[in-house]
Amino acid sequence: MQKKGASITKDNRQQVKIMKAIIKAQAKEGLELADVPIPQPNSHDVLIKILKTSICGTDLHIYKWNDWAQSTIKPPMTIGHEFVGVIESVGEHVKDFRPGDIVSGEGHLVCGRCRSCLAGRRHLCPHTKGIGVNRDGAFAEYLVLPDTNVWYCDPDIPLEVLSCFDPFGNATHTALSFDVLGEDVLITGAGPIGIMATAIAKHAGARFVVATDINPYRLQLAKKMGATRVLDVRKDSIEETMKELGMKEGFDVAMEMSGSPDALHQMIPTMAHGGKIAVLGLIPEDTSIDWNSVIFNSLTIKGIYGREMYETWYKMTVMIQSGLDISPVITHRFNFELFEEAFKVMDSGETGKIILEWD
Repeated sequence: MQKKGASITKDNRQQVKIMKAIIKAQAKEGLELADVPIPQPNSHDVLIKILKTSICGTDLHIYKWNDWAQSTIKPPMTIGHEFVGVIESVGEHVKDFRPGDIVSGEGHLVCGRCRSCLAGRRHLCPHTKGIGVNRDGAFAEYLVLPDTNVWYCDPDIPLEVLSCFDPFGNATHTALSFDVLGEDVLITGAGPIGIMATAIAKHAGARFVVATDINPYRLQLAKKMGATRVLDVRKDSIEETMKELGMKEGFDVAMEMSGSPDALHQMIPTMAHGGKIAVLGLIPEDTSIDWNSVIFNSLTIKGIYGREMYETWYKMTVMIQSGLDISPVITHRFNFELFEEAFKVMDSGETGKIILEWD
């Protein structure tokens, strides 16, 4: 593996079949741009030339080398899992894809043999491995994926939007886990996924969508994406907003996207009897909860992980085709060689989705 700054000509790069990649080279804060071998597809694999990627909060955790990253990531490894690209080549047994196809891909690789996989519930596979987390990822000029993980993209959808299909899928899985048609919806956490969930809930027919956070920049993005009200919970009251909107019985559906115990504690008392809560944010394991309210109000709490393979992918494609526009959540674009600057902007919180350009 050769680090950035090494003297390698274009001809040499082609001869030794290497590519540029953003890697976690060492067990410490930071990332590096390095020359690594281009992965080679096996008989059921697809080699994808990456066009655009987007940065996820997970990538920022890996960059900052927090406790989760230290216990999960095994350097050296190429990171990244949100991408769109064009197929460069396919393995000999691949029948459904061909060079030139525009594709994205499901970043969760499952075993295919457990009870959940055999029952068609692959998103529940207990042996899931993630690209850019448990194996080399998409922040590179090329990526290899099994053909079962490749998603053919509608070429009429903008590439930037397609590069966000992974987090858009998280938002879709969360927002559509419960029926929101005609319902009042509370979303705690206006990060990019919460913002996209706001747009999905409105697109799916919710009456009111109230989004909360403590980041004014992102609250304004949520407002732009269709939120009925956006609340800075440091100074705004959810209960007062409910009164202003004429709500009498509480929120029918809620989505916890922030991972904040305070957000969960604020959410539960505002739920209608029989209300339903989808939890995507990673809440600390020692977080307490008012179980009396959950039980006596007959609340349903559902944990969300990833996307349903591949129903979620169909739904998000069709929503875009039918007029849903998530492009306002994309706020910054950088050439991949400027990844350090991109991660600094990401860490500031003054951003939506950040695109890295590889084409």
